[in-house]
Amino acid sequence: MVENFLSALIISLAINILFFSLASILKTDKFTDLVYGLSFIILAWFFVLQTRTFYFYQIFLAVMISLWGLRLIGYLFIRILKIKKDRRFDGIREKPLAFLKFWIFQGLAVWIIMLPSIYLFNQQQPKELNSLMIAGFVIWVFGLLIETVADWQKFVFKNNPKNKDRWVNVGLWRYSRHPNYFGEMTLWWGIFIFCAPFLQSLAWLTIVGPLFITYILLFVSGIPLLEKRYDKKYADNQSYQRYKKNTSLLIPLPPKTI
Repeated sequence: MVENFLSALIISLAINILFFSLASILKTDKFTDLVYGLSFIILAWFFVLQTRTFYFYQIFLAVMISLWGLRLIGYLFIRILKIKKDRRFDGIREKPLAFLKFWIFQGLAVWIIMLPSIYLFNQQQPKELNSLMIAGFVIWVFGLLIETVADWQKFVFKNNPKNKDRWVNVGLWRYSRHPNYFGEMTLWWGIFIFCAPFLQSLAWLTIVGPLFITYILLFVSGIPLLEKRYDKKYADNQSYQRYKKNTSLLIPLPPKTI
């Protein structure tokens, strides 16, 4: 099993370093998010094909990861084609070493998030669908739907000229300032729960996967960066300040009333 985890790490890093080379040479941001989703899909099917057991739960999980990845790739690729460049990399894409650090971190992140799935893919025992796996699948579906709807609502809102320089406050965004991130966290917890029936002993440490994505989005590169940007952009906007005060940060909840 250790060899499988190491193989996954090497593959994830290799994919990201390869595309770093292309992105660095071409000075483009078009590969970044595309490769993020693609890395998950490649890892999933690599292990399905490597084990050659093709158990129901292996195929089912690979399809779950692929559907999530393809949706994310499609959405983010369309977005980057429209906005041309990702402001996160301003001042970084021109510095190869700093740019490489991001790609290596992305490769490590993919590997960490995939830990529960990698463990399941390498199980060699037939197992029937049980209530815990069904619960994990339902949670995954719920998270994917929330993320998909939130991204679509934001995309439509931002591409309406009437909403230029406005923050998204319609649909799910009326109930959460970051519903897309809530959906992302939720679906990975769903995948962990789907994998849970196979976990035993030290394998429970793979819970670091959903914990990692939750931590990153809550405290590092997700919500904190956007909140900081919006606080600066709308510092003198009383309507935004009311929206922020009355709207849940993450979990969709009814707005507070004054």
